[in-house]
Amino acid sequence: MENTAVKLDDDAYDPFLNREIRKPNSNFGTLIHLVKGSLGTGIMAIPLAFKNGGLFFGAIGIIAVCLLYVHCVELLVGTAHKACKRYRIPTLGFAETADTVLVNGPPAVRRFANFSRNYIDGMLVFHSLLIFCLFQIFIAASLRDVINNQLQITWSTGVYVAFVTVPIALIIQIRVLKYLVPFSALSNALMIIAFGITLYFLVNEPVSLDNRNLWPEWSRLPFFVSTILFAIQGIRFVLPIENKMKHPQYFLGTCGVVSQAIAFLSILYIATGFFGYARYGDDTKASITLNLPSDNRLAEFTRLLAALSALFQMPLGFYVPMEIIWQRLEDRIPDDQQNMAQISIRFGLMSILTVVSVTVPDLQLFVGLVGSFCSSNLVLIVPVLVDTIFRWPNDYGLCGWILLKNAILAVLGILLLVFGTYSSLQRIVKTYGGNFEL
Repeated sequence: MENTAVKLDDDAYDPFLNREIRKPNSNFGTLIHLVKGSLGTGIMAIPLAFKNGGLFFGAIGIIAVCLLYVHCVELLVGTAHKACKRYRIPTLGFAETADTVLVNGPPAVRRFANFSRNYIDGMLVFHSLLIFCLFQIFIAASLRDVINNQLQITWSTGVYVAFVTVPIALIIQIRVLKYLVPFSALSNALMIIAFGITLYFLVNEPVSLDNRNLWPEWSRLPFFVSTILFAIQGIRFVLPIENKMKHPQYFLGTCGVVSQAIAFLSILYIATGFFGYARYGDDTKASITLNLPSDNRLAEFTRLLAALSALFQMPLGFYVPMEIIWQRLEDRIPDDQQNMAQISIRFGLMSILTVVSVTVPDLQLFVGLVGSFCSSNLVLIVPVLVDTIFRWPNDYGLCGWILLKNAILAVLGILLLVFGTYSSLQRIVKTYGGNFEL
């Protein structure tokens, strides 16, 4: 894209009417994709967030973080819609939105347009692939706990990672978003069932709140916010999913698809986090399913349901990074070789990620890093900056309140990026580097 500012008549073009989408998704299909994009293994880590945040602050904090997430999605998608209308473009992706806004923004920021595009694409790919590894490990660890317990064997997590590679290799070859709706729907259903059974274990006996923290220690706040952002983890899906909607005008708004999805997720998060931490206290583990009794068949069945749910989510998780990678390679590959190239790239990338998962089978240590480094960038900093630049120089509301609000959000994102990333790296170094401290 050339670095030339071209502003056209905002009212003369409707991007929604100019979209040509093969097999568009309905509002319900979009809702399913959004929920599935944010409802995975992360929800099982919410009790750990409550362990870091406390029972009372945890409930309030989840609502606050989810509202913040919805607002930042509104900033990102709203800016994309306005940019599409102003510059007469039918659809824009995450990185394309930043590139378009900077290219047509103030002269001082135009030279950063290409960098912003590459940075966001790289961050989206890194985020998605690390989540892919975490899902592999979650599935393998769940199978390990169940099968090793039933057969009285001691196979490692790496062995089960190799086993689950076979079905993963097949389902990640699905390339059309519409065909992923059944997988997302089934994944949602399985996760909700697993959640319901897990909740049963959490509340089937009286819960004591003795020795449970109500408020967080200041040093644990970054881990609390990072874990919630990791659990939501849906920002990378937002624009690709919105761009495939049949009626994108219903995506945003108070009763829009995004608000409905996050409201539903907030309820699940609060219930899981509150009762999970209330039940297990300081013994709360990285995934609440790991706390379920190992001598109970229903508990083991729940682990398998959660593992299957994560398995059926993996094609959607693979969709975003492959879309980014393929856009950069498609024009370089002859038409008659593109199908085989797609198969080879997907299989090769999965093989590399499998090696990572086998080599480092405790990537749960990186949950905080994903939330603090990736999510602080993608959820907070980038949407705020894009919105601020697009509004330049006069569209900041009465007394510039929008500019002030965006500045506060940007500072919040930078603080989470710095302190959350530092804390996460410190934990990783302590785990892998003995007594060495950052």
